[in-house]
Amino acid sequence: MNGAISQELEAHRAEAMKELRRVIDPELGQDIVSLGLIYDLVVTGSDVMVVMTLTTRGCPMQGPITDGVRRVLSDLPWVETASVQLVWDPPWTPERIRQ
Repeated sequence: MNGAISQELEAHRAEAMKELRRVIDPELGQDIVSLGLIYDLVVTGSDVMVVMTLTTRGCPMQGPITDGVRRVLSDLPWVETASVQLVWDPPWTPERIRQ
């Protein structure tokens, strides 16, 4: 991969992760990055896919949280498509919380 492309990709990943901190889990009052809910963030050109989990499978905040992810990423000028893939393996545990 070209060094300039790699640098731009890393800059976009960092910017996207920063924006994801704006998404707050309303029940816990913390951002989804600090909670350790983000497992991966894939940037392909102008498309961003977030691979994430929730604290529980039946989390009642699934809609607001995933909508928030798509909204904050779509606010970035270089993003055309923002998608969320929910996964349950590995399951979330409180040990994933970052202080």
